[in-house]
Amino acid sequence: MGVEGFPTLKIVKPGSKPGRPVVEDYRGPRSAKAIVDTVIDKIPNHVKRLQSVGLDEWLADGATQAKAILFTEKGTTAALIKALAVDFLGSISFAQVRSKEKAAVEQYGITDFPSIVLLPGNGQEPIVYDGEMKKEPLVAFFSRIASPNPDPAPKKPKQPKASKNAKSAAPSSPTASSAFSRASQAHKASDHDKFTGEASTVILNDDTPTESPLPIVESDETPMVPDMIPALPMLSTPAELAEACLAPRRGNCILVLLPRGTGPEAVLPGSAVHALTGLAEISHRFNKRKAKIFPFFGVPADNDAANTIRDDLKLVSDQDLEVIAVNVKRGWWKRYTGEDYDLVSLESFVDEIKLGEGSKQKLPPGFAGVKPQGDAGAEIVLDTDTATEKTASEPEPESESEPEPTSNHGHSEL
Repeated sequence: MGVEGFPTLKIVKPGSKPGRPVVEDYRGPRSAKAIVDTVIDKIPNHVKRLQSVGLDEWLADGATQAKAILFTEKGTTAALIKALAVDFLGSISFAQVRSKEKAAVEQYGITDFPSIVLLPGNGQEPIVYDGEMKKEPLVAFFSRIASPNPDPAPKKPKQPKASKNAKSAAPSSPTASSAFSRASQAHKASDHDKFTGEASTVILNDDTPTESPLPIVESDETPMVPDMIPALPMLSTPAELAEACLAPRRGNCILVLLPRGTGPEAVLPGSAVHALTGLAEISHRFNKRKAKIFPFFGVPADNDAANTIRDDLKLVSDQDLEVIAVNVKRGWWKRYTGEDYDLVSLESFVDEIKLGEGSKQKLPPGFAGVKPQGDAGAEIVLDTDTATEKTASEPEPESESEPEPTSNHGHSEL
């Protein structure tokens, strides 16, 4: 396990090859919540998030006859429903629908949230779950039509080397290896790609040695490097800020405006650390899945453009941390209003921006007044009637315009 000190926390997950688990060092805070959040994040997500318009297409998919729909007011996918989707992977498909999708909600007569509807398939009527939202009764509920997947059994310890003739004559025992292989293959289809564990396990190493349930496999391959999350990029000058986020054709980006007194040598307050590390982790997740996501940046208080942004948007004080989303191309901005900067709340904010949900505010004319780097003749000019943008160095298109920011219902989990 490569333990160098005590206590040490390691997260062990089945790897892409049977008998070769993925072992990661836990480097986060030593608190129960932080450890639990990290382990939950390692659960593969097989839950499809749907809107009303995509529901029929998902129902028509014949990959599995049985399907289950979670109707919830939350935008993120809870650990419980992700775990259930893993338990019944291959026999029941799971989806999540927001309460604001009125057509889907009315179709199944849902009035309380969260609610779960089981569609057994083969023409059978939908079944609405009326028990507690806990793992054990939910597994029993879904077991009416399908058995949960068994946990992969540990392989036998490595035996002493035998001659080639003995190896060829020895009977194989495929039960454990095939179960582990099937689990690994199933998890390779996860949205998290290389996060390939049917369930993540935390091992706390103390002074008392214990027998590991997973074999230590001798290999000449290079050992795995712990998954390190890159820090959020910092925009230290007005030119960098203009080029990365405020150029006329820039789309969505999120800026973390750091409070005054947090220069390079200063210690960041806890809220700023949580905001920066949380957004860095969200960005890292998308990058690992090779999924598209708009950029996130930190902006130090000694960047003069940060104060200009605060003044233009009438934010309270340069002593306060602010997280804002900006889209110069469409002429709107949105402020993060959560009380805490925990990962779930930040992820909900990112989801709102990604899905175009929630109310937005129009950018003021001449917002930030920053000229993009390498284009000395261009500056941001907003048309307040149409919320479009143009530059001083190019004429406004005759027929092309961007839609005005629209207001949607706010983003609110099982």
